[in-house]
Amino acid sequence: MTTSPSSSAQDARRALGLRLRDLRNGAGLTIRELAAATGHHYTRVSKIENGRQVPTPRDISDWCRLSGATDQEPDLLATLRAIDSAYMEHRRESRAGMKRVLGAHTPQRYRATKVFRIYEHNVIPGLFQTPEYARAMLEFWIRFLGTPNDIDEAIAVRTERQQIVQRGGRRFVVVLEEQALRTWFGTAEVQAGQLGRLLEVMALPQISLGIIPLMRQRGGVGSAGFWIFDDELVALETPSASIQVTAPSEIHLYARMFEELKNAAVYGRDARQLITGVLDELPG
Repeated sequence: MTTSPSSSAQDARRALGLRLRDLRNGAGLTIRELAAATGHHYTRVSKIENGRQVPTPRDISDWCRLSGATDQEPDLLATLRAIDSAYMEHRRESRAGMKRVLGAHTPQRYRATKVFRIYEHNVIPGLFQTPEYARAMLEFWIRFLGTPNDIDEAIAVRTERQQIVQRGGRRFVVVLEEQALRTWFGTAEVQAGQLGRLLEVMALPQISLGIIPLMRQRGGVGSAGFWIFDDELVALETPSASIQVTAPSEIHLYARMFEELKNAAVYGRDARQLITGVLDELPG
């Protein structure tokens, strides 16, 4: 089964409509009663609840007010904002080259964020990548997605973005699977340089870096890497798309998962020993 951006948005509209219908039913209102109270024709209410028409922010506010559920308004508004923009195709973005494949990772988003919570299971986060590691990884994606080869510009964009780590006033809480240390991009020399960079950045006071060892008993498993920007947005990547989550209830779930993963990680000397142990295993 495949999911396209259009079908994803359609499913989200249906889900939002069902939530609005549940609110109305929970308040004991009929479709005609809610329509009369909001000044709309009852057929419009029916279309919204069945996902055939997208509600406006005013519609959401009216539904919540009349249903006595104003506490749910922020979550529903966030869902509404995300319906047509949460799922962005990599291929569409990458037609102008990999430097345009940013998803949520824009300079504006980085400047606005005070606390970054980052989980990666098989790659070193872009904020800490060496140019050589980034080049080896981007070479694969350029080939895989068939994008224009703008690798030098793409690396320059990512290098510029890394400066946010040094600018102060921010915290970076990072959890990596040990597999991320063992997944090679490029040669053993490139991987050694990347692991050396990781040892350097984890000494910075604004960075908390935990590593979940292989073969470790744990309470939960992350199905994909994800980034949490404050409590405003969650971003994750698939081979075909960049997904952005803005609904507060879903962000809360990702935050809970992050805590589960963080509790399974080791820190400080133990984390450094895992990195140096992988370094010692590299050939040459």
